[in-house]
Amino acid sequence: MRLPITWRLGTALALILATACSAGTPIGMHSPSPVQGALAGGLIAYLGDQGVGVLDPTTGKSVLVAPLPAGGAFRASGPVWAPAPGLQYPVLYFTIHDDRPAERRTTAGVVPYDWLFRADPFSGAIEPVAASADLQSEGPFGLVANSHYLALTVGCCANYEADAFDLTRAPSPAKVLAKPPAQAALFTEGAAPGNDGLIAVRAVGTGLWYWLNPSAGVLNPFPLALGPEDGPIAISADGTLAAISLPDQGPVIEPINVAAPIASASPASGAPSAPAATPTHGSPVPSAAPRHVNSKLPHADALAWSPDAKQLALAVGGEVEIYSATAADGAAPVNRYPAAANIIGVDWSPPLTGESLALVKPNHGPQAIVDALLDATKLPAAADSPEARPLTKVYLWQFDSSKSSPIAAITDPTAAVLQQYPPLPAGVVFHHWAASGTWALLGECTRYRVVITGSVTPTASTFGLGSNTPCNAPVVTPTPSPTAKGSPSK
Repeated sequence: MRLPITWRLGTALALILATACSAGTPIGMHSPSPVQGALAGGLIAYLGDQGVGVLDPTTGKSVLVAPLPAGGAFRASGPVWAPAPGLQYPVLYFTIHDDRPAERRTTAGVVPYDWLFRADPFSGAIEPVAASADLQSEGPFGLVANSHYLALTVGCCANYEADAFDLTRAPSPAKVLAKPPAQAALFTEGAAPGNDGLIAVRAVGTGLWYWLNPSAGVLNPFPLALGPEDGPIAISADGTLAAISLPDQGPVIEPINVAAPIASASPASGAPSAPAATPTHGSPVPSAAPRHVNSKLPHADALAWSPDAKQLALAVGGEVEIYSATAADGAAPVNRYPAAANIIGVDWSPPLTGESLALVKPNHGPQAIVDALLDATKLPAAADSPEARPLTKVYLWQFDSSKSSPIAAITDPTAAVLQQYPPLPAGVVFHHWAASGTWALLGECTRYRVVITGSVTPTASTFGLGSNTPCNAPVVTPTPSPTAKGSPSK
């Protein structure tokens, strides 16, 4: 399995999604006024043993933004910078897989979930984007993003699935881009900048590389001749340079053309059978020999370009190393930052002229949110026995809590209710229940109504990934208590 990969978000973040819990109208971006200590050179995000952090490449100072529990409880990937609802700067996305001991029929434990989180380093907010019960794999990897899509790979054992989240819609279910056996098994390896949303993928069986167009659901020929063990890759913000991590000899830099093809070569269900499609503009990538950054380096776990594409950040050897993009092969790194232990993920933001490292606010990390879902999905005590589990039935509905919904009041799954409001697939695991679909649970204003019956009297509850309180719940203003008056003085 590939280790987590990253991609640097382009500086042109045009038209990002609207406010949370509604499709809304996209808002334009504008440059905020510079602040003292402004991050004109961007901010490097990293993933290490302690969690997700950010690093100022100018000063080398770092802040741990989203801590992870010690002892390998969570297996994480990312982070990547990408747009978020209503914000004028990109935020961090990362995934985790609950790697704690799984529950069994006679023992306690967890239901392993995959999670996609969004963390705003300048407000201190952390929000779950989606969650998915995953009892087979070690969690998502190959997390990549541009201003349109965030894509990743899930699965194991040659049964890998490529999924994407549309960042121009909120909230938006994951879109399955390729899933065996009907479609090719693909590894997500990088992303082209801009709104076209092209994802660089590598086929599991053949090792061939393609552009995957999430909007059209098709594969197109890839402009570079890369090998089956190459990757991940990072593409500069202007879409002209690609840095590729080799299995040995360190990363190489090549020119690339990321223009979206006019015509698709074939659907994602198989390998392209047609010749390369004509690009929408520009000429083919100039022929040029790959330029080694440092051929003595081992495989880099992740790569990211600086905003001006003059430097390349690597997660290699457990630390962040920064190299000049034009230096001779073997030149020493410009800087080395052991910001945390065992760094395996890195991404470089666009310029953040309205923010500074002093404004970064750490959050509490994802564990409380993960544990809250486990609490919400426990079976009633009367249903949690070997005799009761085969009789237990779980009915699950999804609704938008920013508006009134009759689903929120369901207490008994009668035939009439089931016909009018078809439930989502869900079932008993052991001591918990879980939704059956990949990325079936969404965050933001999405809430879920669940009724457990069969072995017990119908038991109804409502929960959400980030909060159980509906978004349209009235705001209760505390009534001030009367001011106490003392006895008059004599």
